[in-house]
Amino acid sequence: MSIEGPPLPADPRGRPGCLLVPVRPKTAVALLYSEEYHNAYDIRLKLTKETLTIQKQDVICVGRSHQGRNHRTVTLRRRPAGGLGLSIKGGAEHNVPVVISKIIKGQAADQTGMLFVGDAVLQVNGINVENATHEEVVHLLRNAGDEVTITVEYLREAPAFLKLPVGSPGPSSDHSSGASSPLFDSGLHLNGNSSNTAPSSPSSPIAKDPRYEKRWLDALSVPLSMARISRYKAGTEKFRWNAFEVLALDGVSSGILQFSTAQDGADWLQAVSANIRELTLQNMKMANKCCPASDQVVHMGWVNEKLHGSDSSQTCRPKFLALKGPSFYVFSSPPVSTFDWVRAERTYNLCEVLFKVHKFWLTGDCCLQANLYLGLQDFDFEDQRPYCFSVVASHGKSHVFSVELGSELAVWEKSFQRAVFMEVQRTGSKTYTCSWQGETLCFMVDFALGFTCFESKTKNVLWRFKFSQLKGSSDDGKTRVKLLFQNLDTKQIETKELEFQDLTSVLHCIHAFIAAKVASVDPGFMDSQSLARKYMHSN
Repeated sequence: MSIEGPPLPADPRGRPGCLLVPVRPKTAVALLYSEEYHNAYDIRLKLTKETLTIQKQDVICVGRSHQGRNHRTVTLRRRPAGGLGLSIKGGAEHNVPVVISKIIKGQAADQTGMLFVGDAVLQVNGINVENATHEEVVHLLRNAGDEVTITVEYLREAPAFLKLPVGSPGPSSDHSSGASSPLFDSGLHLNGNSSNTAPSSPSSPIAKDPRYEKRWLDALSVPLSMARISRYKAGTEKFRWNAFEVLALDGVSSGILQFSTAQDGADWLQAVSANIRELTLQNMKMANKCCPASDQVVHMGWVNEKLHGSDSSQTCRPKFLALKGPSFYVFSSPPVSTFDWVRAERTYNLCEVLFKVHKFWLTGDCCLQANLYLGLQDFDFEDQRPYCFSVVASHGKSHVFSVELGSELAVWEKSFQRAVFMEVQRTGSKTYTCSWQGETLCFMVDFALGFTCFESKTKNVLWRFKFSQLKGSSDDGKTRVKLLFQNLDTKQIETKELEFQDLTSVLHCIHAFIAAKVASVDPGFMDSQSLARKYMHSN
């Protein structure tokens, strides 16, 4: 049975095989989402070659030293027109603090220079309001008289809906808090009930008082060397269209980074992935300095492996794969030293495994299941991950992996083909014990000679065919295979039926050698793989 198919579909961005290009330092305002509390707060991202830094806004004292917690006590003088010049949101009934949501430019709160959007109100005239409701705080502020003393602390992780739009510059702005907030924005001016109609002197900072500014401060740095990215909720198929998480080798997590649009999320995903890829290449170069030419690392990186037949709630688990010398490695964590390479969970000979792409991502967010083209009838495609591939090993054992980007899938495919090609050329030949016409013989696949069947003791050659003479094959999926060769003299098809203990490994070896043979003449790896599939039926 032969399998042929249409040309490979294109990547959504038009260049399926393009490598990610490292980016220059990059910054952007985003949200950090908490799955535990189901809210998000403002952060700023700063991407460099080696780290992703999470910055959080805070109010800091500048111009003089200031000890203790960042509590600020401010006295406001209420104006007949404009009141206190601030608005608040939140309250205990919403399980959030009361937060200053707006400061009116030129009014009392603004002129102090000590109050900021995002400040949590802790006390009003000495009364603790940390557990007060919204209306209770409004009542206190409106009935506190002409002078109101409030104690505040900037809430770095205030839910985004409590404050102004992302990136608000702070006290000197007059932005609207917007109607999208689920909480009421009370007291645009918070006027009081005072009968005093005389103009009050404006609130202003005393010269000796400390000066405060709202700034972005580094809160967390995530090293990108050997880091991994996930757009999926841990262990599930729940996809985050506009968010992802970066996890460092040491376990440090960026948290869930959420962006305003899916395009912004995709741009940042590409940028972070490119820098991780560049650092991985540097690690590969360093590792290869200590390895002989026959044992070089061709490619390595993080993937997610689909779990089969597991009773656990997890459907996927992160794995680190590597193509090195003659072997394909599966790790639970990256090898960081020479000794780590012997601690792989699985190690397979590259000549005896088969790499297969499962899906391609198409324009319009549609998945094309290419199982008919690639002969993947036995695989389950219930997973929703778009960039999937499998590695089928001895005795039909398979691993199904997924990556985050189409460019990553293209790199894995080309790297696998390159690694197999190099190993076939290094090995030269592979010999297997087989049964033919009731006799125990040796079957050899040789890069130069093709296929040879010979007696194990006498080495007497019974038959030999070139790769070009193989016209097709079929097998029973267990131990028997029929190879169809064309006799160069008679042009007739000769059938050779052989039996192997591990048929899968033999078929994969034949596939690898045919592909490598074609690629040695024409470096078009895709064409060589297609031609190999044309003659091989791989279960």
